[in-house]
Amino acid sequence: MTNSLEPSSSFSASEPVVKATWRWRFEDASGAEVQLPEDGATGGIGSFPSQSDAESWVGEVWQDLLEDGVDQVTLFEADREVYGPMSLHTQG
Repeated sequence: MTNSLEPSSSFSASEPVVKATWRWRFEDASGAEVQLPEDGATGGIGSFPSQSDAESWVGEVWQDLLEDGVDQVTLFEADREVYGPMSLHTQG
C-alpha cells in the first residue's frame, strides 16, 4: 500500500468552502427595507461569519441604526429568515 501526501480526488483546494452568511435586513416601522449609507456609523456592514457575531454587532450599533432610520431588523442565514422583525426601540 502506498501512502500519498496528495489530497484525495474528492477535495480540491481551489473549491471554495461554503460557509453560512449571516446578515441583517434593516427595516423601517412599516417593514420596508432601509438602505444604510456606507459611510455612516455602521460602516456599510454586509455579512457575518456566525449568528453570534451578527447579534453582537447589532447589540453594539442599534442606536446608530435608529439614527440612520432603522426601526427594526430581521436576521437571515443565507436566504433563510431566522427571526424578526425585532424592534430596535426600547420599551419604556
